[in-house]
Amino acid sequence: MAPLASADLLLHPVRLRIVKAFLGDRALTTAQLAAELDDVPAGSLYRHIAILTKAGVLQVVAERRIRGAVERTYTLRLLAARIGPGEAAAMSLDEHAQAFMAYIAGLLADFDRYLASGPADPARDGADYRLAAMWLTDAEFGDFLRELGAIALPRLANAPGAGRRRRMMYSVLLPAPEEAAGRSGTGGPADSGL
Repeated sequence: MAPLASADLLLHPVRLRIVKAFLGDRALTTAQLAAELDDVPAGSLYRHIAILTKAGVLQVVAERRIRGAVERTYTLRLLAARIGPGEAAAMSLDEHAQAFMAYIAGLLADFDRYLASGPADPARDGADYRLAAMWLTDAEFGDFLRELGAIALPRLANAPGAGRRRRMMYSVLLPAPEEAAGRSGTGGPADSGL
């Protein structure tokens, strides 16, 4: 069997949820993962863990015997859990649409799980979503991405610890259609905290 392309591997709904469960430098056993993804049948979950492990996306970091069975603890190999620029460039528009739908479905599911997790208080918990529009040249956009990375990367290295809560950050950057970009407007940034 030929290896799966990264997009096919990572954008499967269950495998995407497994990968997301490990984000934030987490080490999880299959039992812990099954408790978090309790709507996924055990057989299916184990099959997808095996696929991700064989592909090098998950790695076994510990094993211990429990009543004759081996319990494995996994971590995410972050660099292997990406769709590379070359593969993304080679994707068709339909494949990009499918990938974006999987991404949005994951976002919606995470928000639903957050709301169902207990007494959710979005303002207190820092659950925020915003929409903004910026007028940027390609060079300014490149600067923006580098500056955003400089802010986020050091925090992505934080390990779990006392007082720290795992927070999921989603980002979507979309260019406006060309005809909309050429219209005159106020010229200032638009920001709508929704």
